[in-house]
Amino acid sequence: MVLLAFVLATGCAPYRFGNAALFPPGIQTVHVPIIRDATFRHDLGLQLTEALIREIELRTPYKVTADPFADTTLKCEVIGETKRVLTETDSDYPRALDAAIQVRASWTDRAGRLLLNNSIVPTDDLTILFSQDERFVPEAGQSVDMAMQKAIEDLAGRIVSQMETRW
Repeated sequence: MVLLAFVLATGCAPYRFGNAALFPPGIQTVHVPIIRDATFRHDLGLQLTEALIREIELRTPYKVTADPFADTTLKCEVIGETKRVLTETDSDYPRALDAAIQVRASWTDRAGRLLLNNSIVPTDDLTILFSQDERFVPEAGQSVDMAMQKAIEDLAGRIVSQMETRW
């Protein structure tokens, strides 16, 4: 009788609760190698690596590990960064600017199967392109470094969001 009550209360399907229900099951560890940076600002790869590790540890049930033989590997590469003037003063000084970063990302399991998928744009490439921009105003004491750090943090959040299971 107790067993019947337990089965009726819990059901037959293996339900998952909390944030674990949002991510693919059977994965415990993620390896995030230091991100290659193909731009002239070589600190962006390290900043993005740190931001991704923070986001994965904070928002997912996975543990980030230095072991290259982890359950999965999230590889990224910074492929571009730009800064452009949006508005100028009457004397041609920049008033508002836009800083942007472009990243190529790939999340695969040990067998090389792609786990990060973009159903909107199907391609044969195993990577997904991400871009994030942030506006800054030098007159208000903001710098390109502050804007780029904010863009990197937002970008890390978007990449980790793509690790969620599609409904």
